[in-house]
Amino acid sequence: MPQTEDRQPIGDPTLPMQAHSNDDVGAGKRPPKQWLILAVSVIAVAVLLVSGIWSRVSARTTLRAETAQAALPAVAVVSPKQTAPADQIILPGNVQPFINSPIYSRTNGYLKKWYFDIGAHVRKGQLLAVIETPEVDQQLQQARSNLLTARANLELAGITKTRYQGLLKSNAVSQQDVDNAVGAYNANESIVEADKAAVEQYSALASFEKIYAPFDGVITARNTDIGDLINSGSSTGVKTDLFHIAQPGKLRVYVNVPEEYSQGIKVGMTANLSLAEFPGRKFEGKLVRTAEDINMTTRTLLVEIDVDNPQGTLLTGSYAEVHLAVPTNASTFLLPVNTLIFRSEGLRVATVKSGRVVLSDVTPGHDLGTQIEIVSGLKPDDQVIVNPPDSIVAGQQVQIVQAALPGDAK
Repeated sequence: MPQTEDRQPIGDPTLPMQAHSNDDVGAGKRPPKQWLILAVSVIAVAVLLVSGIWSRVSARTTLRAETAQAALPAVAVVSPKQTAPADQIILPGNVQPFINSPIYSRTNGYLKKWYFDIGAHVRKGQLLAVIETPEVDQQLQQARSNLLTARANLELAGITKTRYQGLLKSNAVSQQDVDNAVGAYNANESIVEADKAAVEQYSALASFEKIYAPFDGVITARNTDIGDLINSGSSTGVKTDLFHIAQPGKLRVYVNVPEEYSQGIKVGMTANLSLAEFPGRKFEGKLVRTAEDINMTTRTLLVEIDVDNPQGTLLTGSYAEVHLAVPTNASTFLLPVNTLIFRSEGLRVATVKSGRVVLSDVTPGHDLGTQIEIVSGLKPDDQVIVNPPDSIVAGQQVQIVQAALPGDAK
């Protein structure tokens, strides 16, 4: 009986044996919270691994791209500056006197005296120099003596002819004698004319001993001095130009106009001249004539502009910039001169399109010093390479560094 009382009913929650059974069950299963922590940890480790691998791949790809980019040659480019249709062009011109003449001698001799030096203003007909010609003087004296002799013979022949013609009426002389007398008179008359021509010839040569100014002007050169041997300008020997005379009261300015502007050149149009020695000052001239012919070598039209210079302000031989109002329908482009490529194929520029080099043929216009005008061969959106290397070829890949056209606002 007592043993029966010590037994406890199965399933009583207060019994220690029942608690031991619950711990054994917990040891076989994990709670959901622990599984969630484990999953998050695994995902975090995977994310870290993927992130590290991705960063390395990305860095390697970036390095390759940067290396390839660095291997491309870097070039600076400019965009052509488009100009408005030109209504004025500036061209170089040479200022020349309206008349410019070297003065030669027409006889041989020695310079006896000169009266004007360089810079002297002379009038037409003024005596410039005297030449000694002793040979000519002697020849003139001989010609005059021959003329006197011929005239004496002619006078005697005339008396004889008259006498014989009178005697013929009384049959005192024959007709043959009369004819001989008439013939002698005619011959002596011809000799007188020849000797007279010789005197005039040597008189003319003697008159060339004096050198006179052919027109009003300025002596710009004197190439002889007293005692110099003078050879006449008509001789085959070395010619000596004694003086140079220029007429600076009116000046001629010759200008070579490019072919593309030739149709806008009209006789009578006004031109303005500017010279370095007169900053800010303009001299007005008038276009008086053109060559009406395009020079095949320079492809230019030669024109002449006359400029009044009554005070002698402008000096002959000066360099001038000629401003001509020549309307055109086409606009042009300006580029720095260091963009040009000179090759046997012609003048070219290198442009960049889609990262590659394109070589374009261009036609130059005016050379403006640091810039040059391009008449054809460019577009407004072209990117022109500055200082292109000699080795540059079409199709070459390059990387662009933008540059500004000289004179542009930064």
